[in-house]
Amino acid sequence: MYLPDPVLACIDALEAAGYPAYVVGGCVRDACLGLTPHDYDMCTAALPEQTESVFAGLPLVLSGKKHGTVGVVSGGQVVEITTFRTEGSYRDNRHPEWVEFVPDIEQDLARRDFTVNAMAWSPYRGFADPFGGREDLEHNLLRAVGDPVRRFREDSLRILRGIRFAARFGMTVDTETEQAMFSQRHLMDNLARERVFSELCSILPRITSADLLRFAPVLTQVIPELAPLVGRDQKNRHHIHDLYAHTALVVEHCPPELSLRWAALLHDIGKIPCQTMGPDGQAHYYGHAAKSAEMADDILHRLKAPTALRQQAVILIEKHMTLPLPEKKYLRRHLGKLGWETMDALLTLQEADTLATGTAHAAELALFAQVRSLLAEIRRENACLTLRDLALNGHDLTALGYRGREIGTALNHLLNLVLEEQCENTREALTAALKEKSP
Repeated sequence: MYLPDPVLACIDALEAAGYPAYVVGGCVRDACLGLTPHDYDMCTAALPEQTESVFAGLPLVLSGKKHGTVGVVSGGQVVEITTFRTEGSYRDNRHPEWVEFVPDIEQDLARRDFTVNAMAWSPYRGFADPFGGREDLEHNLLRAVGDPVRRFREDSLRILRGIRFAARFGMTVDTETEQAMFSQRHLMDNLARERVFSELCSILPRITSADLLRFAPVLTQVIPELAPLVGRDQKNRHHIHDLYAHTALVVEHCPPELSLRWAALLHDIGKIPCQTMGPDGQAHYYGHAAKSAEMADDILHRLKAPTALRQQAVILIEKHMTLPLPEKKYLRRHLGKLGWETMDALLTLQEADTLATGTAHAAELALFAQVRSLLAEIRRENACLTLRDLALNGHDLTALGYRGREIGTALNHLLNLVLEEQCENTREALTAALKEKSP
C-alpha cells in the first residue's frame, strides 16, 4: 500500500520508538479497492503523551488529545494519530461515556462500524483484518463488526453511513446488518439534524432507485413526509408506479447535483393532501407543486440546509409542473426570471419526471430536445433577458429627463418590448421606443 511521505515518516518515528503504528479505516478500504485515498488516519499503541514525546520537535495539534488523538504537522499537513482504544456505553446513541486506551490493534478494530472499515495496514507489521473486511470487499458485502444491533445502538448515524457505503461502492448489505438498520432506525431521531442532512447529501448523488426503495424504512424515518408515498397508488392513467417508486426513479434520472436531487426527492410530497377524485375514477393533484414546495421548504429548514440549496430546490419543485413551450418568446421570458442555471435544472427535473411516469410517449420526450435546441440558439444570440442586458440603463434615462420611479417603469417597458420581439436591443431603437411611448 502506498503511503504519502508525511504518513510514512510518522509510522517510521513511532516504530523506531518501539510503538506499533498502522494506517486504518477508510484509506485501507480504498486502497484494497484500487482507489486513491483522500486522507490517511493512523493508530498506534503509543499513549497520547508518548506520541507527543516522539514528535516533540514538530508542531502538534492537541485539541483531540483527551480522546487519544494527536495531530502531527509533518510535510505541510496534519497527520492525525490516535491511540488504540475501546469505548464504553454510548449516551444518546452517538457519544461514548468513556474511552479506554488498549495495547493491541484488534481491540481497536473491534469498536468500528463495518468490517470494510475495520482493517489496518503497516509497512512493518502487514495487514490486520480480524473481522474479514477484505473478503467482504471481494464479495461486495457490507457487514457490521460483531453484533449489528449493538453497533447501531452505539451510534445510530452508522445506519445512514451504511447506506452511503452501499450506494458509493455498489455493495449488498448483509441480511443481519440490514435487519438491524431497520429495527434500530428509530434511534436516528436522537441525531442532530445537520448530521442527518450531511449524510443525506453524501447519499443522494450516488443512490439508485433500487436502493431508495430498499432503504425506504430508513429514509422515511429521517424524512417522515416521505412515508405516506410508499406503496401509494396514484390512481392515474399517466402513472404506472406508486408514488414513492415514481419519486425514486425521478431521483435516479437526475444527474448527481445536490439541489436537483433534493428537488427530485421532494417534488411530489404534496400530492396526497392535494388529491381529488374525478367522476372518471382518476385522481387529480391540482396545486401539488406549490404544496410540495411549501413542505420541502419546511423539511430543508428543519434539516438546516444551506439557504442557497434550499431556495434552489424549492423553486424547482414549485415550477416543475409548468412545462416549457418550444417558443423563443416564452423561453426568453422564463430565462429572464429564472436564469440559465435554474432553467437548465428545471428542464432536467421535468424530463426526469416525465420519464418516471412509465407512460411517456416519444412526442412528450421530443419536447425537451426542442426546448434545449431553442435555448442553445438563444445562448448563441446573446439575447437580452434582463434589465442588465438592455442597451439603455438608468443613467441613460436620467440623461433623457426621466426621474424616480419613471426610470424603473420605462426600463421594464423596454425589456418587455425586446422580449416580445417588438423592438431591437440597440440604443437607437430603444430611444425611439421611449419617444413613441411619451405623450
